[in-house]
Amino acid sequence: MLPRPRLSVIIPYLNEARALPATLAALLPQAAVCPGIEIIAVDGGSTDASRAILASHPGIRVVAAPRGRASQMNAGARAASGDVLVFLHADTLLPAGGLAAIANAAAAPGFVYGGFHQRFSGNDWRLRCISALHNFRCSRAQTFYGDQTLFVARRSFEDVGGYPDQCVEDIALSQRLRARAPPAYLPLAVMTDARKFVQMGVWTSLVRVIAILLCSRFGLRLPQTFFADIR
Repeated sequence: MLPRPRLSVIIPYLNEARALPATLAALLPQAAVCPGIEIIAVDGGSTDASRAILASHPGIRVVAAPRGRASQMNAGARAASGDVLVFLHADTLLPAGGLAAIANAAAAPGFVYGGFHQRFSGNDWRLRCISALHNFRCSRAQTFYGDQTLFVARRSFEDVGGYPDQCVEDIALSQRLRARAPPAYLPLAVMTDARKFVQMGVWTSLVRVIAILLCSRFGLRLPQTFFADIR
C-alpha cells in the first residue's frame, strides 16, 4: 500500500459568514478521520462574523493576508506543513469521501495536481449548463477553476512559484502544473454556492462562461471585468 500523503486544507475567505458554516459542516467530519490533516483559513480583511465562526473550531488555524485569492492562498501555502495543498473556497462543499479521494489520488506515483468536477447549488438549468461547460473545458484543457477545489503536491506548487498575482490565477497555475504531468480529475463533484452568479444574473454568467471558453480556444486575452464582481 502506498503511503498516504499529509493534507493541508487552505480556505481563503473574505466576509463569508453566510457560507462558512455549511463548508465547515462538510469538511470537518471528513478531517476528523483523515490522519494528520491541518486546516488553515486565510482572512483577507473580513468585517463580518467570519472570524468568530472559525474561532468556534479550535482545530482551524487562522492567518491574515492582503486581500486577493492569489495572495491569500499563497499565504496559506507558506503557513502549511502538509505534502499536498488543498485549496477549498469558502463557499464550496466537499462531497462525502472527498478528502479520502484526494489522499488516494495524491498517493499515486508521479502525482502533481488534481481537482473535482463542479456543480452549483440550486436547480436552475442554466447553472447546470455552466457547470457542464466548466467540466467539459477542464476535461479538454486539464485546467481547474478555483471552485473545483484544486489540490497540488507541495513540491510542485513551490517549484512553479505558487499562484501568480494575475486574473484567473487558478487557470494560470494549472497551466504551469500541466506542463509537468496530467491532472487527477476526480469523478466526485464539489458544490459551489450559486448566490454570486444569481446576484450577477444567471444569463450574464452563462454568456461570460461561453466567452471565456472562446477566448481560451482562440488565445484571446480575458477581460478582467469578467471576474471583478465574483471575487
